[in-house]
Amino acid sequence: MGVEKQPGNAAEKQSGDRGLNVGIDLGTSRSAISSSNGERFVVDSFVGWPADLVARKVLQRDLLIGREALDNRTMLDLHRPLERGLLKEGSEKDVEAARELLRHLLSLVKPKNATSQPVRAVVGVPAAAMRTNKQHLRNALKGVVDSLLIVSEPFAVAYGLNALLHTMIIDIGAGTTDFCVMRGRYPTDEEQRSLTVAGDSIDTQLMKLIQTRYPTASFTIFMVREWKEQSSFVGEPPEPVIVTAPVNGVPTRIDITAEMRTACESILAPIVETMLALLVRVEPEFQQRVRENITLTGGGGLIRNLGPALENALEQVGGARITVIEAPVFVGSDGGLALAKDAQEKDWDRLMN
Repeated sequence: MGVEKQPGNAAEKQSGDRGLNVGIDLGTSRSAISSSNGERFVVDSFVGWPADLVARKVLQRDLLIGREALDNRTMLDLHRPLERGLLKEGSEKDVEAARELLRHLLSLVKPKNATSQPVRAVVGVPAAAMRTNKQHLRNALKGVVDSLLIVSEPFAVAYGLNALLHTMIIDIGAGTTDFCVMRGRYPTDEEQRSLTVAGDSIDTQLMKLIQTRYPTASFTIFMVREWKEQSSFVGEPPEPVIVTAPVNGVPTRIDITAEMRTACESILAPIVETMLALLVRVEPEFQQRVRENITLTGGGGLIRNLGPALENALEQVGGARITVIEAPVFVGSDGGLALAKDAQEKDWDRLMN
């Protein structure tokens, strides 16, 4: 169903009689799962049902998930159940889509001959997720897993990287950019932030900028997203960004270099402002250690030259050292898995509140 499987670590496999632990990074654009039996998968966060009987006849399917749903979207009632990193509320179809996405992720890692195997899941959500939305997610997972922890995505990343003391995590996803300062214990609300400037906001701005410059060109948000993922950058362009789109029906090469730079740089100021706001809350003697231990992850963290640009912006407060995670797909789900394996029963009860 349009999934990408990645090799797991055989050393992490555990016997079935202890149940299955999983970490899930429930993303606006893509969702990843890592399990204690060594399996790992990533799936596009899209769910679709055939739009009518003709579509059902063509597809020969009642439900499509992931890349298959995207590739066949013209025939589907397509749903992207997460918006700005949160489950959409008020739409029963979106809640159903979220349940189907989660069921699908679990089906990918759960052994077919272990239907009664208990599943303990740690699910990452944006740092500023409302308590009501966490409850919404728990309702969606009711009956899907046996035990559930909901934690902030940047905390899951920190836990998986063992970056637990005097560090800052910045996780740039599609729906949100999430921040977390780690001080050797579970972070408080004051030590975490969420911004809605992230991958989706870049896509929206980039689309508007291209439409303004090339009003006769035809393209979709899916095309824009692909252009961004291939050619995003801040600062001086490494090379011109030339893409192909129909102009008056004729495939035409267009230059979107300036538009790409403007759209990508739109997230710089809010991120720097939030970094500084979190840094000033750190005890003065530890601020330098935090500045020298900043980790940038998520798909948005791969925007070219973003790490150096943020380091330059922090020169005003003594400089910084930012490490960019070059393969961020499973960093959140791996962290959730590590937490699931380490958590004692009392931890599950406490962190669920």
